Amino acid sequence: MKKEIKELTSRDVDYSQWYNDLVIKADLAENSAVRGCMVIKPYGYAIWEKMQAELDRMFKETGHVNAYFPLFIPKSFLSKEAEHVEGFAKECAVVTHHRLKQDPDGLGLIVDPEAKLEEELIVRPTSETIIWNTYRNWIQSYRDLPILINQWANVVRWEMRTRLFLRTAEFLWQEGHTAHATEKEAIEEAEKMLHVYADFAENFMAVPVLRGLKSASERFAGAIETYCIEALMQDGKALQAGTSHFLGQNFAKAFDVTFVNKENQQEHVWATSWGVSTRLMGALIMTHSDDNGLVLPPNLAPYQVVIVPIYRNEEQFRAVSEKVNEIVTKLRALGISVKYDDNDQKKPGWKFAEYELKGVPVRLAIGARDLENGTVEVARRDTLTKEIVSMEGIEEYIQNLLKEIQANIFQKALDYRASMTREVDSYDEFKVEIEKGGFLLCHWDGTPETEEKIKEETKATIRCIPLNGDKTPGVCMVTGKPSAQRVVFARAY
Repeated sequence: MKKEIKELTSRDVDYSQWYNDLVIKADLAENSAVRGCMVIKPYGYAIWEKMQAELDRMFKETGHVNAYFPLFIPKSFLSKEAEHVEGFAKECAVVTHHRLKQDPDGLGLIVDPEAKLEEELIVRPTSETIIWNTYRNWIQSYRDLPILINQWANVVRWEMRTRLFLRTAEFLWQEGHTAHATEKEAIEEAEKMLHVYADFAENFMAVPVLRGLKSASERFAGAIETYCIEALMQDGKALQAGTSHFLGQNFAKAFDVTFVNKENQQEHVWATSWGVSTRLMGALIMTHSDDNGLVLPPNLAPYQVVIVPIYRNEEQFRAVSEKVNEIVTKLRALGISVKYDDNDQKKPGWKFAEYELKGVPVRLAIGARDLENGTVEVARRDTLTKEIVSMEGIEEYIQNLLKEIQANIFQKALDYRASMTREVDSYDEFKVEIEKGGFLLCHWDGTPETEEKIKEETKATIRCIPLNGDKTPGVCMVTGKPSAQRVVFARAY
């Protein structure tokens, strides 16, 4: 295991390779036999399950319910909203036939030409179209509104350049789709879900995020407004961590979804959609981890505590195990997830290195001498420090320590973001500063032409127009034209 860690590329040497090494060596995921797709391994999936559980709880607390819609979408559905189809057309996987048959030449299976579909089916890149076609049958009156539905699903977007968790042809996500009687309600919903995502990112992932609006060119295809949360990775690049879209009446008009309002008038429904994906796994890894491996926030770690016994003979092992089982019972009673690793096929040093690589927040080591002294060795993953602590009251100590680690990991990320956020007023200065990475707060004249020029010349994009940022007007750093407020530029994943 020490050899595994030594083979982990340093972040300073090659950040991209460090990330790829870590995902594989920490047993989170691996590339599959299908090009561009990944296998999420049990340890990686356990982290995703924790994310899923917390988000699902937060969705239900805000009145949403789960449902499931088909994986396949008729091509004609996708064609109904022009901007939407244009945004996804190049990423779509298409089903054209429904049957295989034996090759007459005995060379295996071939597509049966007689089994061609009358209408091609698109493998779900996102579900607005199939869902709004369904909502047409569910909505007649204002009494049927609002509809607040979420689905947990997989989607396919045929990416050519892929990276585990960050960008794969198939990925897991949730997508919320809501229908409302008024524009005001729909906007409030889109904003509410943005704040749900931000709260999750900061309080569970320990990832500080900026909340804002996307520029027109960066909006979701078919949206009136796209709200987003943006995080900063340790290499100074931004990562879009979640989006919430106010769709106006675009999809309702495309699929003729109307209702009779309280004034007995026919009106189109107002819509939102919002989603986060397994890309959050990438954000979690790149925000906190180090050259020794993963650093997981306690609120999302599959095991918050691991206990490693130290013993020389069977008698010592039985005595240590008896005490460990007492501690495990008390920790679990406090809602703390704990693993007792009594595997006698691996030495303690190997286990220490393994759990350090896998980012377990707290490691306890207990041996015969500890039993005599009434102590336990406690190691923190976030600071890589150890201390000897009394066994008396160890459960409460660990409970408080986990809270301290969660707060410390967040503060470290917040301090890094603060150190990498600068105001820039001239384009010449911008070109220098963007090479250093981070968030650059700049004035922009609001035109897509200027935005595209900056992107072409520097590879930087507008990550968001901050909701709570400095609203002081100024002049565009490129054109000198009036600017309503500073916006956030960065290079991004």
